[in-house]
Amino acid sequence: MLTSSPKLTIRRELPWPLRALFVIVVGVIGAAAMWTYDTGRGLPGFDPENARAQVAKYKERVEALTIERDQFSATANAAESQLNIERSAQKQLAAQLKIVESENVRLKEDLAFFESLLPNATGPQGITIRRLKIDQVAPNQVRYRLLIMQGGKGDQLFAGNLQLIVPILQSGKSVMMTFPDISPAEQEKFKLSFRYYQRVEGVLTLPEGATTKQVQARVLEKGQIRAQQSASL
Repeated sequence: MLTSSPKLTIRRELPWPLRALFVIVVGVIGAAAMWTYDTGRGLPGFDPENARAQVAKYKERVEALTIERDQFSATANAAESQLNIERSAQKQLAAQLKIVESENVRLKEDLAFFESLLPNATGPQGITIRRLKIDQVAPNQVRYRLLIMQGGKGDQLFAGNLQLIVPILQSGKSVMMTFPDISPAEQEKFKLSFRYYQRVEGVLTLPEGATTKQVQARVLEKGQIRAQQSASL
């Protein structure tokens, strides 16, 4: 009967000079690691207390800069608000200036009207048309303004009516339009009654596509023409 013999393990041992060198290297590495650790603990950058102090200092600086930034931002916002207020005030002043200028023009026109009245107070009797003006306010609309005056001392009340003759061009054809039309409401709007003067103004609406360049105003008394004047665009 065969019996198994025990297994043999063969280990090669390093020569003692190499083992000594290995021990020395491991020792040197360990000593260097310990020295590095101790040295690191001794450096200011690695001191926990010092690090906490630096962090606190940086936090204070950040807070100070944040406050300063908020102050600058508030100042900038206030300046922008003030600028917007000044711009709004400037726009309002410009609008008021336009109103004043328009009122000034109207006052000058009124002054001219009343100045023109003075000579006629002692002048000859008669009806005249002064300052007939027409303006295009839309493609088929014309605004008219005129002043009708009676010369003399104004002893008599003038009663009549205004008539406007408008030559228009429509679809290549020339047509003469007369205002007011035959309706009683329109007739009433063109009635005249005054001693010294009467200012008349309004808007004429033409047919769609019609154009005009001229308007003639006539003052009628009992169907007779007392005064007439034309104006062009």
